[in-house]
Amino acid sequence: MKRFLYELGESWKIAAAQMRSNLTRSTLTALGVIIGIIAVTLMGTAVNGISIGFDKSMAVLGDDVLYVTQWPWKPVDDWWNYRDRKKIKTEYAETLNRMIAATPNSNLVVAVPTSNFMRSIKYGGNQVNNVFVLGTTSDFIITSTIDCTAGRFFNELESRDGANVVVIGYDVADALFPSENPIDKSVLINGQLFKVIGVNTRQGTFLGLFSWDSMVAMPLGAFNKYFSAKSESDVRVKVKDKTRLADAKDELIGLMRRVRGLPPEKKDDFSINEQQAFKSTLDPVKNSIAIAGLFITGLSLFVGAIGIMNITFVSVKERTKEIGTRKALGARRRTILLQFLIESTALCLLGGFIGLVLAFLMCFLIGKAAPSFPIHFSLGLVMASVIVSAMTGLVSGFAPAWSASRLDPVAALRYE
Repeated sequence: MKRFLYELGESWKIAAAQMRSNLTRSTLTALGVIIGIIAVTLMGTAVNGISIGFDKSMAVLGDDVLYVTQWPWKPVDDWWNYRDRKKIKTEYAETLNRMIAATPNSNLVVAVPTSNFMRSIKYGGNQVNNVFVLGTTSDFIITSTIDCTAGRFFNELESRDGANVVVIGYDVADALFPSENPIDKSVLINGQLFKVIGVNTRQGTFLGLFSWDSMVAMPLGAFNKYFSAKSESDVRVKVKDKTRLADAKDELIGLMRRVRGLPPEKKDDFSINEQQAFKSTLDPVKNSIAIAGLFITGLSLFVGAIGIMNITFVSVKERTKEIGTRKALGARRRTILLQFLIESTALCLLGGFIGLVLAFLMCFLIGKAAPSFPIHFSLGLVMASVIVSAMTGLVSGFAPAWSASRLDPVAALRYE
């Protein structure tokens, strides 16, 4: 063991001396690894960012909320069967709440009705088009991640009376009120004035997925008065314990069948959706992007590994007489093998370190240029890059090191 540690230390010293004596060649050789590590690290960072962005966007749906809708949140072939289903009515929420209250040890907490429609919203000379207008009750805050950075959400009295009040998203507030406080100002929606009582905290958007930043929420009574003609409705149900989501889903299906008056022999004419169902649709897309991206960027690292192997073979040829001398003086095959493996690994680790530093700087600049993209340069990615660099050096240097260790000392000493 002592001898092995000595040989290991000596091999590192020889590797450092070789890189210093052939600085230009070492730099050019390491360049392939540097580019490869930058490409792989940036792609890994992008994949992590995409994953975090998806999760953050879907967090709006809530992992402890079930959605009663007409259509399932997945691709369907028999779409005509879903098209012919009866619409989901907001009145179902009141009936469900009575059933939940009457069910001992229910897995459900509260049912909240929502209706939505796309409308323009105006204030003075400013206008925002295609705003997601949502009609709901004061219980909506129980089922959502909504939080007000200014003002408040509408209360039970305003909800019951259908008051003309709204809570607006951050982007809507920024567009309509760029230089003034929106609280207690009146905005125009569908020809009606609504008083702004709250502004949602900024959530940010990612790949066009869900966000409250471009939405407006108002009491359901007011919504039904002005927008109910072509609106889409659903019922959102808060689950008591998300670890028992499957039980809660079964309970909700039973309650909805009673609400719809379905006999036992009839199929469900509604869909119960959850965040996981949407994630299961998006995950294959996300994973395909990750696999394709890492494969393509991995090719650049493969090219760098070939460069390391090539230059190590050159180094073995140049130092054939040196290898013969060392073997004649008693150096073992293991010693020679270890020496060249260490040299190729050291070169790759140096390239990997430089690549990581450059990748970190690039991620920092990308984060400044595109703050909406969730850049995530993790410690796990750094460790993975270091391991990949070391493995690249070991794999690419093994064949030249093996050939060097198998040289015949007599033939090596006579080599010119």
